[in-house]
Amino acid sequence: MSTQQTTVLTAERTGSTPSPATQYAAADPERFVRELYAEHGTALLTYAARRLDNDWHRAQDLVQETAVRAWHHGPALTLSADGIRPWLFRVLQNLLIDDHRARSVRPKALHQLDDVVIPVADGTDRVLAVQLVREALADLTAQQREVLHIVYFRGLSVNHASDLLGIPPGTVKSRTYYALRALKRALVARGVLG
Repeated sequence: MSTQQTTVLTAERTGSTPSPATQYAAADPERFVRELYAEHGTALLTYAARRLDNDWHRAQDLVQETAVRAWHHGPALTLSADGIRPWLFRVLQNLLIDDHRARSVRPKALHQLDDVVIPVADGTDRVLAVQLVREALADLTAQQREVLHIVYFRGLSVNHASDLLGIPPGTVKSRTYYALRALKRALVARGVLG
């Protein structure tokens, strides 16, 4: 027995005639779904989106599932054209309830996993920073490198650097100041500082 014959027999038993949409659900499923969306799609989508706090993507998924179920049941649907809409809304309502239950059981993700960057302490950043500073230091004069090495890398005070270099403390301060400015320019040129 063909699907259309089953539809007609079911319609005869219930005393109703199948709607034009359900008559060709099995014969032309693409047309059935297109007309279903044209007549009821906007109302179903609006209803679902409202129930899902305007999550249009989930709403579209549930409306599509509703259409698939209507297509599967199309030959058996012997409702009048006005009667198919309540059936669609009932199916959509059931899908919304199932969706809500499924989401309430699962823990909510705070972040999308694709957007999460997990830092790994592998020392790569430090190695790159040291290399960039070494290259920038190569741009400085010998006096500037020497004063920075003594004051910053060895950690000596201005007075100790003055004694070690045999120059007045004011000269150590000015050389340090100009060396830091030159180092900053070299790092900006390499794109490290903005």
